[in-house]
Amino acid sequence: MRFENKVMVITGAAQGIGKAVAEQAAVEGAKLVLIDRAPYLNELAATLIEQGSEVLAINADLERWEDTQSAMNQAQRHFGRLDILVNNVGGTIWARPFADYAPEQISAEIQRSLFPTLWGCRAVLPHMLQQGSGVIVNVSSVATRGVNRVPYSAAKGGINALTQSLAFEYAQAGIRINATAPGGTEAAPRLTPRNNETPTAQEKNWYQQVVNQTLSTSLMQRYGTVNEQANAILFLASEDASYINGTVLPVAGGDLG
Repeated sequence: MRFENKVMVITGAAQGIGKAVAEQAAVEGAKLVLIDRAPYLNELAATLIEQGSEVLAINADLERWEDTQSAMNQAQRHFGRLDILVNNVGGTIWARPFADYAPEQISAEIQRSLFPTLWGCRAVLPHMLQQGSGVIVNVSSVATRGVNRVPYSAAKGGINALTQSLAFEYAQAGIRINATAPGGTEAAPRLTPRNNETPTAQEKNWYQQVVNQTLSTSLMQRYGTVNEQANAILFLASEDASYINGTVLPVAGGDLG
């Protein structure tokens, strides 16, 4: 019960890695704040409540500062404190060589995969500073070095930088800030596609290049599971990692990014 009486905020909790983190943290006693813009977040919350967990579900668009600040303030009012934040929102929208990205696609990738973490850290820090303690775990990616995802890679590189810089700034305030860097991860089919476009034959080929590179750079030659990713996130969120700070932990079968 590593998280008994701890309030854990998980963004992007409706599916994939975020959902796995929520389910495992619930088993370990966490009081949960689940944030996602997808309406089926409420189904997960209802299931966890039925199983005996204390859960607050908040629908919010974390690409927007106003929504993020409002969600953190609502969580603080509900539970009275915020002990752990897992910033999990993000994901590649398109896969293509950089010269083939439209400018608006580049902006959308950065908005999706950098700003929710940037805003999440900014919105939670005042609450953690007031209580004199806290843990933030950001979800980055080993795709900071990879093919056909340069805007996403740049966004995740930004997460690595803000993780390390914030750890320097706030260690003396009793706040630890780390990140995991997942590799390719097998997950259930997305309930909400990252884009609604029908891929062309060329786009399918570009995506296959991403898959091939992901497998070839993993020493274990396989994708991970959502539970393997959640295990690493929850380790960093727990007191088991009490002397780890400012670290980006690759969870990619040996691919260091």
